[in-house]
Amino acid sequence: MTYHLPAGKAAAGPYAVDIGPKEAGWGYSALRVLELPAAGSHTFDTGDSEWIVLPLGGSCTVAVADDFGHHTFELAGRADVFSGVSDFAYAPRDARATVTSAAGGRFALTGARCARRLPARYGPAASVPVELRGSGNCSRQVNNFAAAGVFDCDKLIAVEVLTPGGNWSSFPPHKHDEHRPGEESVLEEIYYFEFAAHAATPGLGYQRVSPSGRGRGTDVLAEVRDGDVVLIPDGWHGPSMAVPGHHMYYLNVMAGPEAERSWLICDHPDHAWIRDTWPAQPVDPRLPLYTAPETSR
Repeated sequence: MTYHLPAGKAAAGPYAVDIGPKEAGWGYSALRVLELPAAGSHTFDTGDSEWIVLPLGGSCTVAVADDFGHHTFELAGRADVFSGVSDFAYAPRDARATVTSAAGGRFALTGARCARRLPARYGPAASVPVELRGSGNCSRQVNNFAAAGVFDCDKLIAVEVLTPGGNWSSFPPHKHDEHRPGEESVLEEIYYFEFAAHAATPGLGYQRVSPSGRGRGTDVLAEVRDGDVVLIPDGWHGPSMAVPGHHMYYLNVMAGPEAERSWLICDHPDHAWIRDTWPAQPVDPRLPLYTAPETSR
């Protein structure tokens, strides 16, 4: 199994990225990246999964039809992932969704196989908690748009992480591949990357996943660029390193078999001590790169 998929390797049909449980060889997590031209439209059946439509760049209309009726959500979106928090739309399982964009754009579809059918909903940008984690060169920003406890889903957990150039995130390395009630939850995870360019020079970063002694023994050391994906069925993941001069963005999609939807992690014992150094250091002054808007439309 290949766990690092460079841009284009996971493309299929209308999607620049199309990874579901079948492609990943696991049970729950899914990610699609839909690129639409001006006046473009795409319809898909949600099937046995719940989905969140999240603009990466551009605005769109999301229409959802299910047994309870028809719902239409206007997403203001954003220029790109480095310019602001986006609103989003939730489409439940056993529904049909249509994404339409007047000016065109790129839209992430984060998904998870699930059992419950929840109502279709709009997620306003103003309600997205923007969190700063770590300090010093471990500082990063997390947009918790579909974190557990923030937005109600059956299985899906999804967040955005922004790491200033030269910083490390997903550090200390951590894992969530073992069921230990109250301490660690089993979650399959997808990382999708984008980078801020410097003039005409594209950005890049590095991602490490090391075996934890469980599951497939996932082992990755990858140079990652715009549109790359890393699959993490198990193992210690981190650090995620942004090269100097280029901010790094990654979208995390997680889901798993746990009865309780929660993000419980275990830090790598060799590196957990780094957390004790954070209170003595300031947060990177470049953060936050932006905050959520104060009001919704």
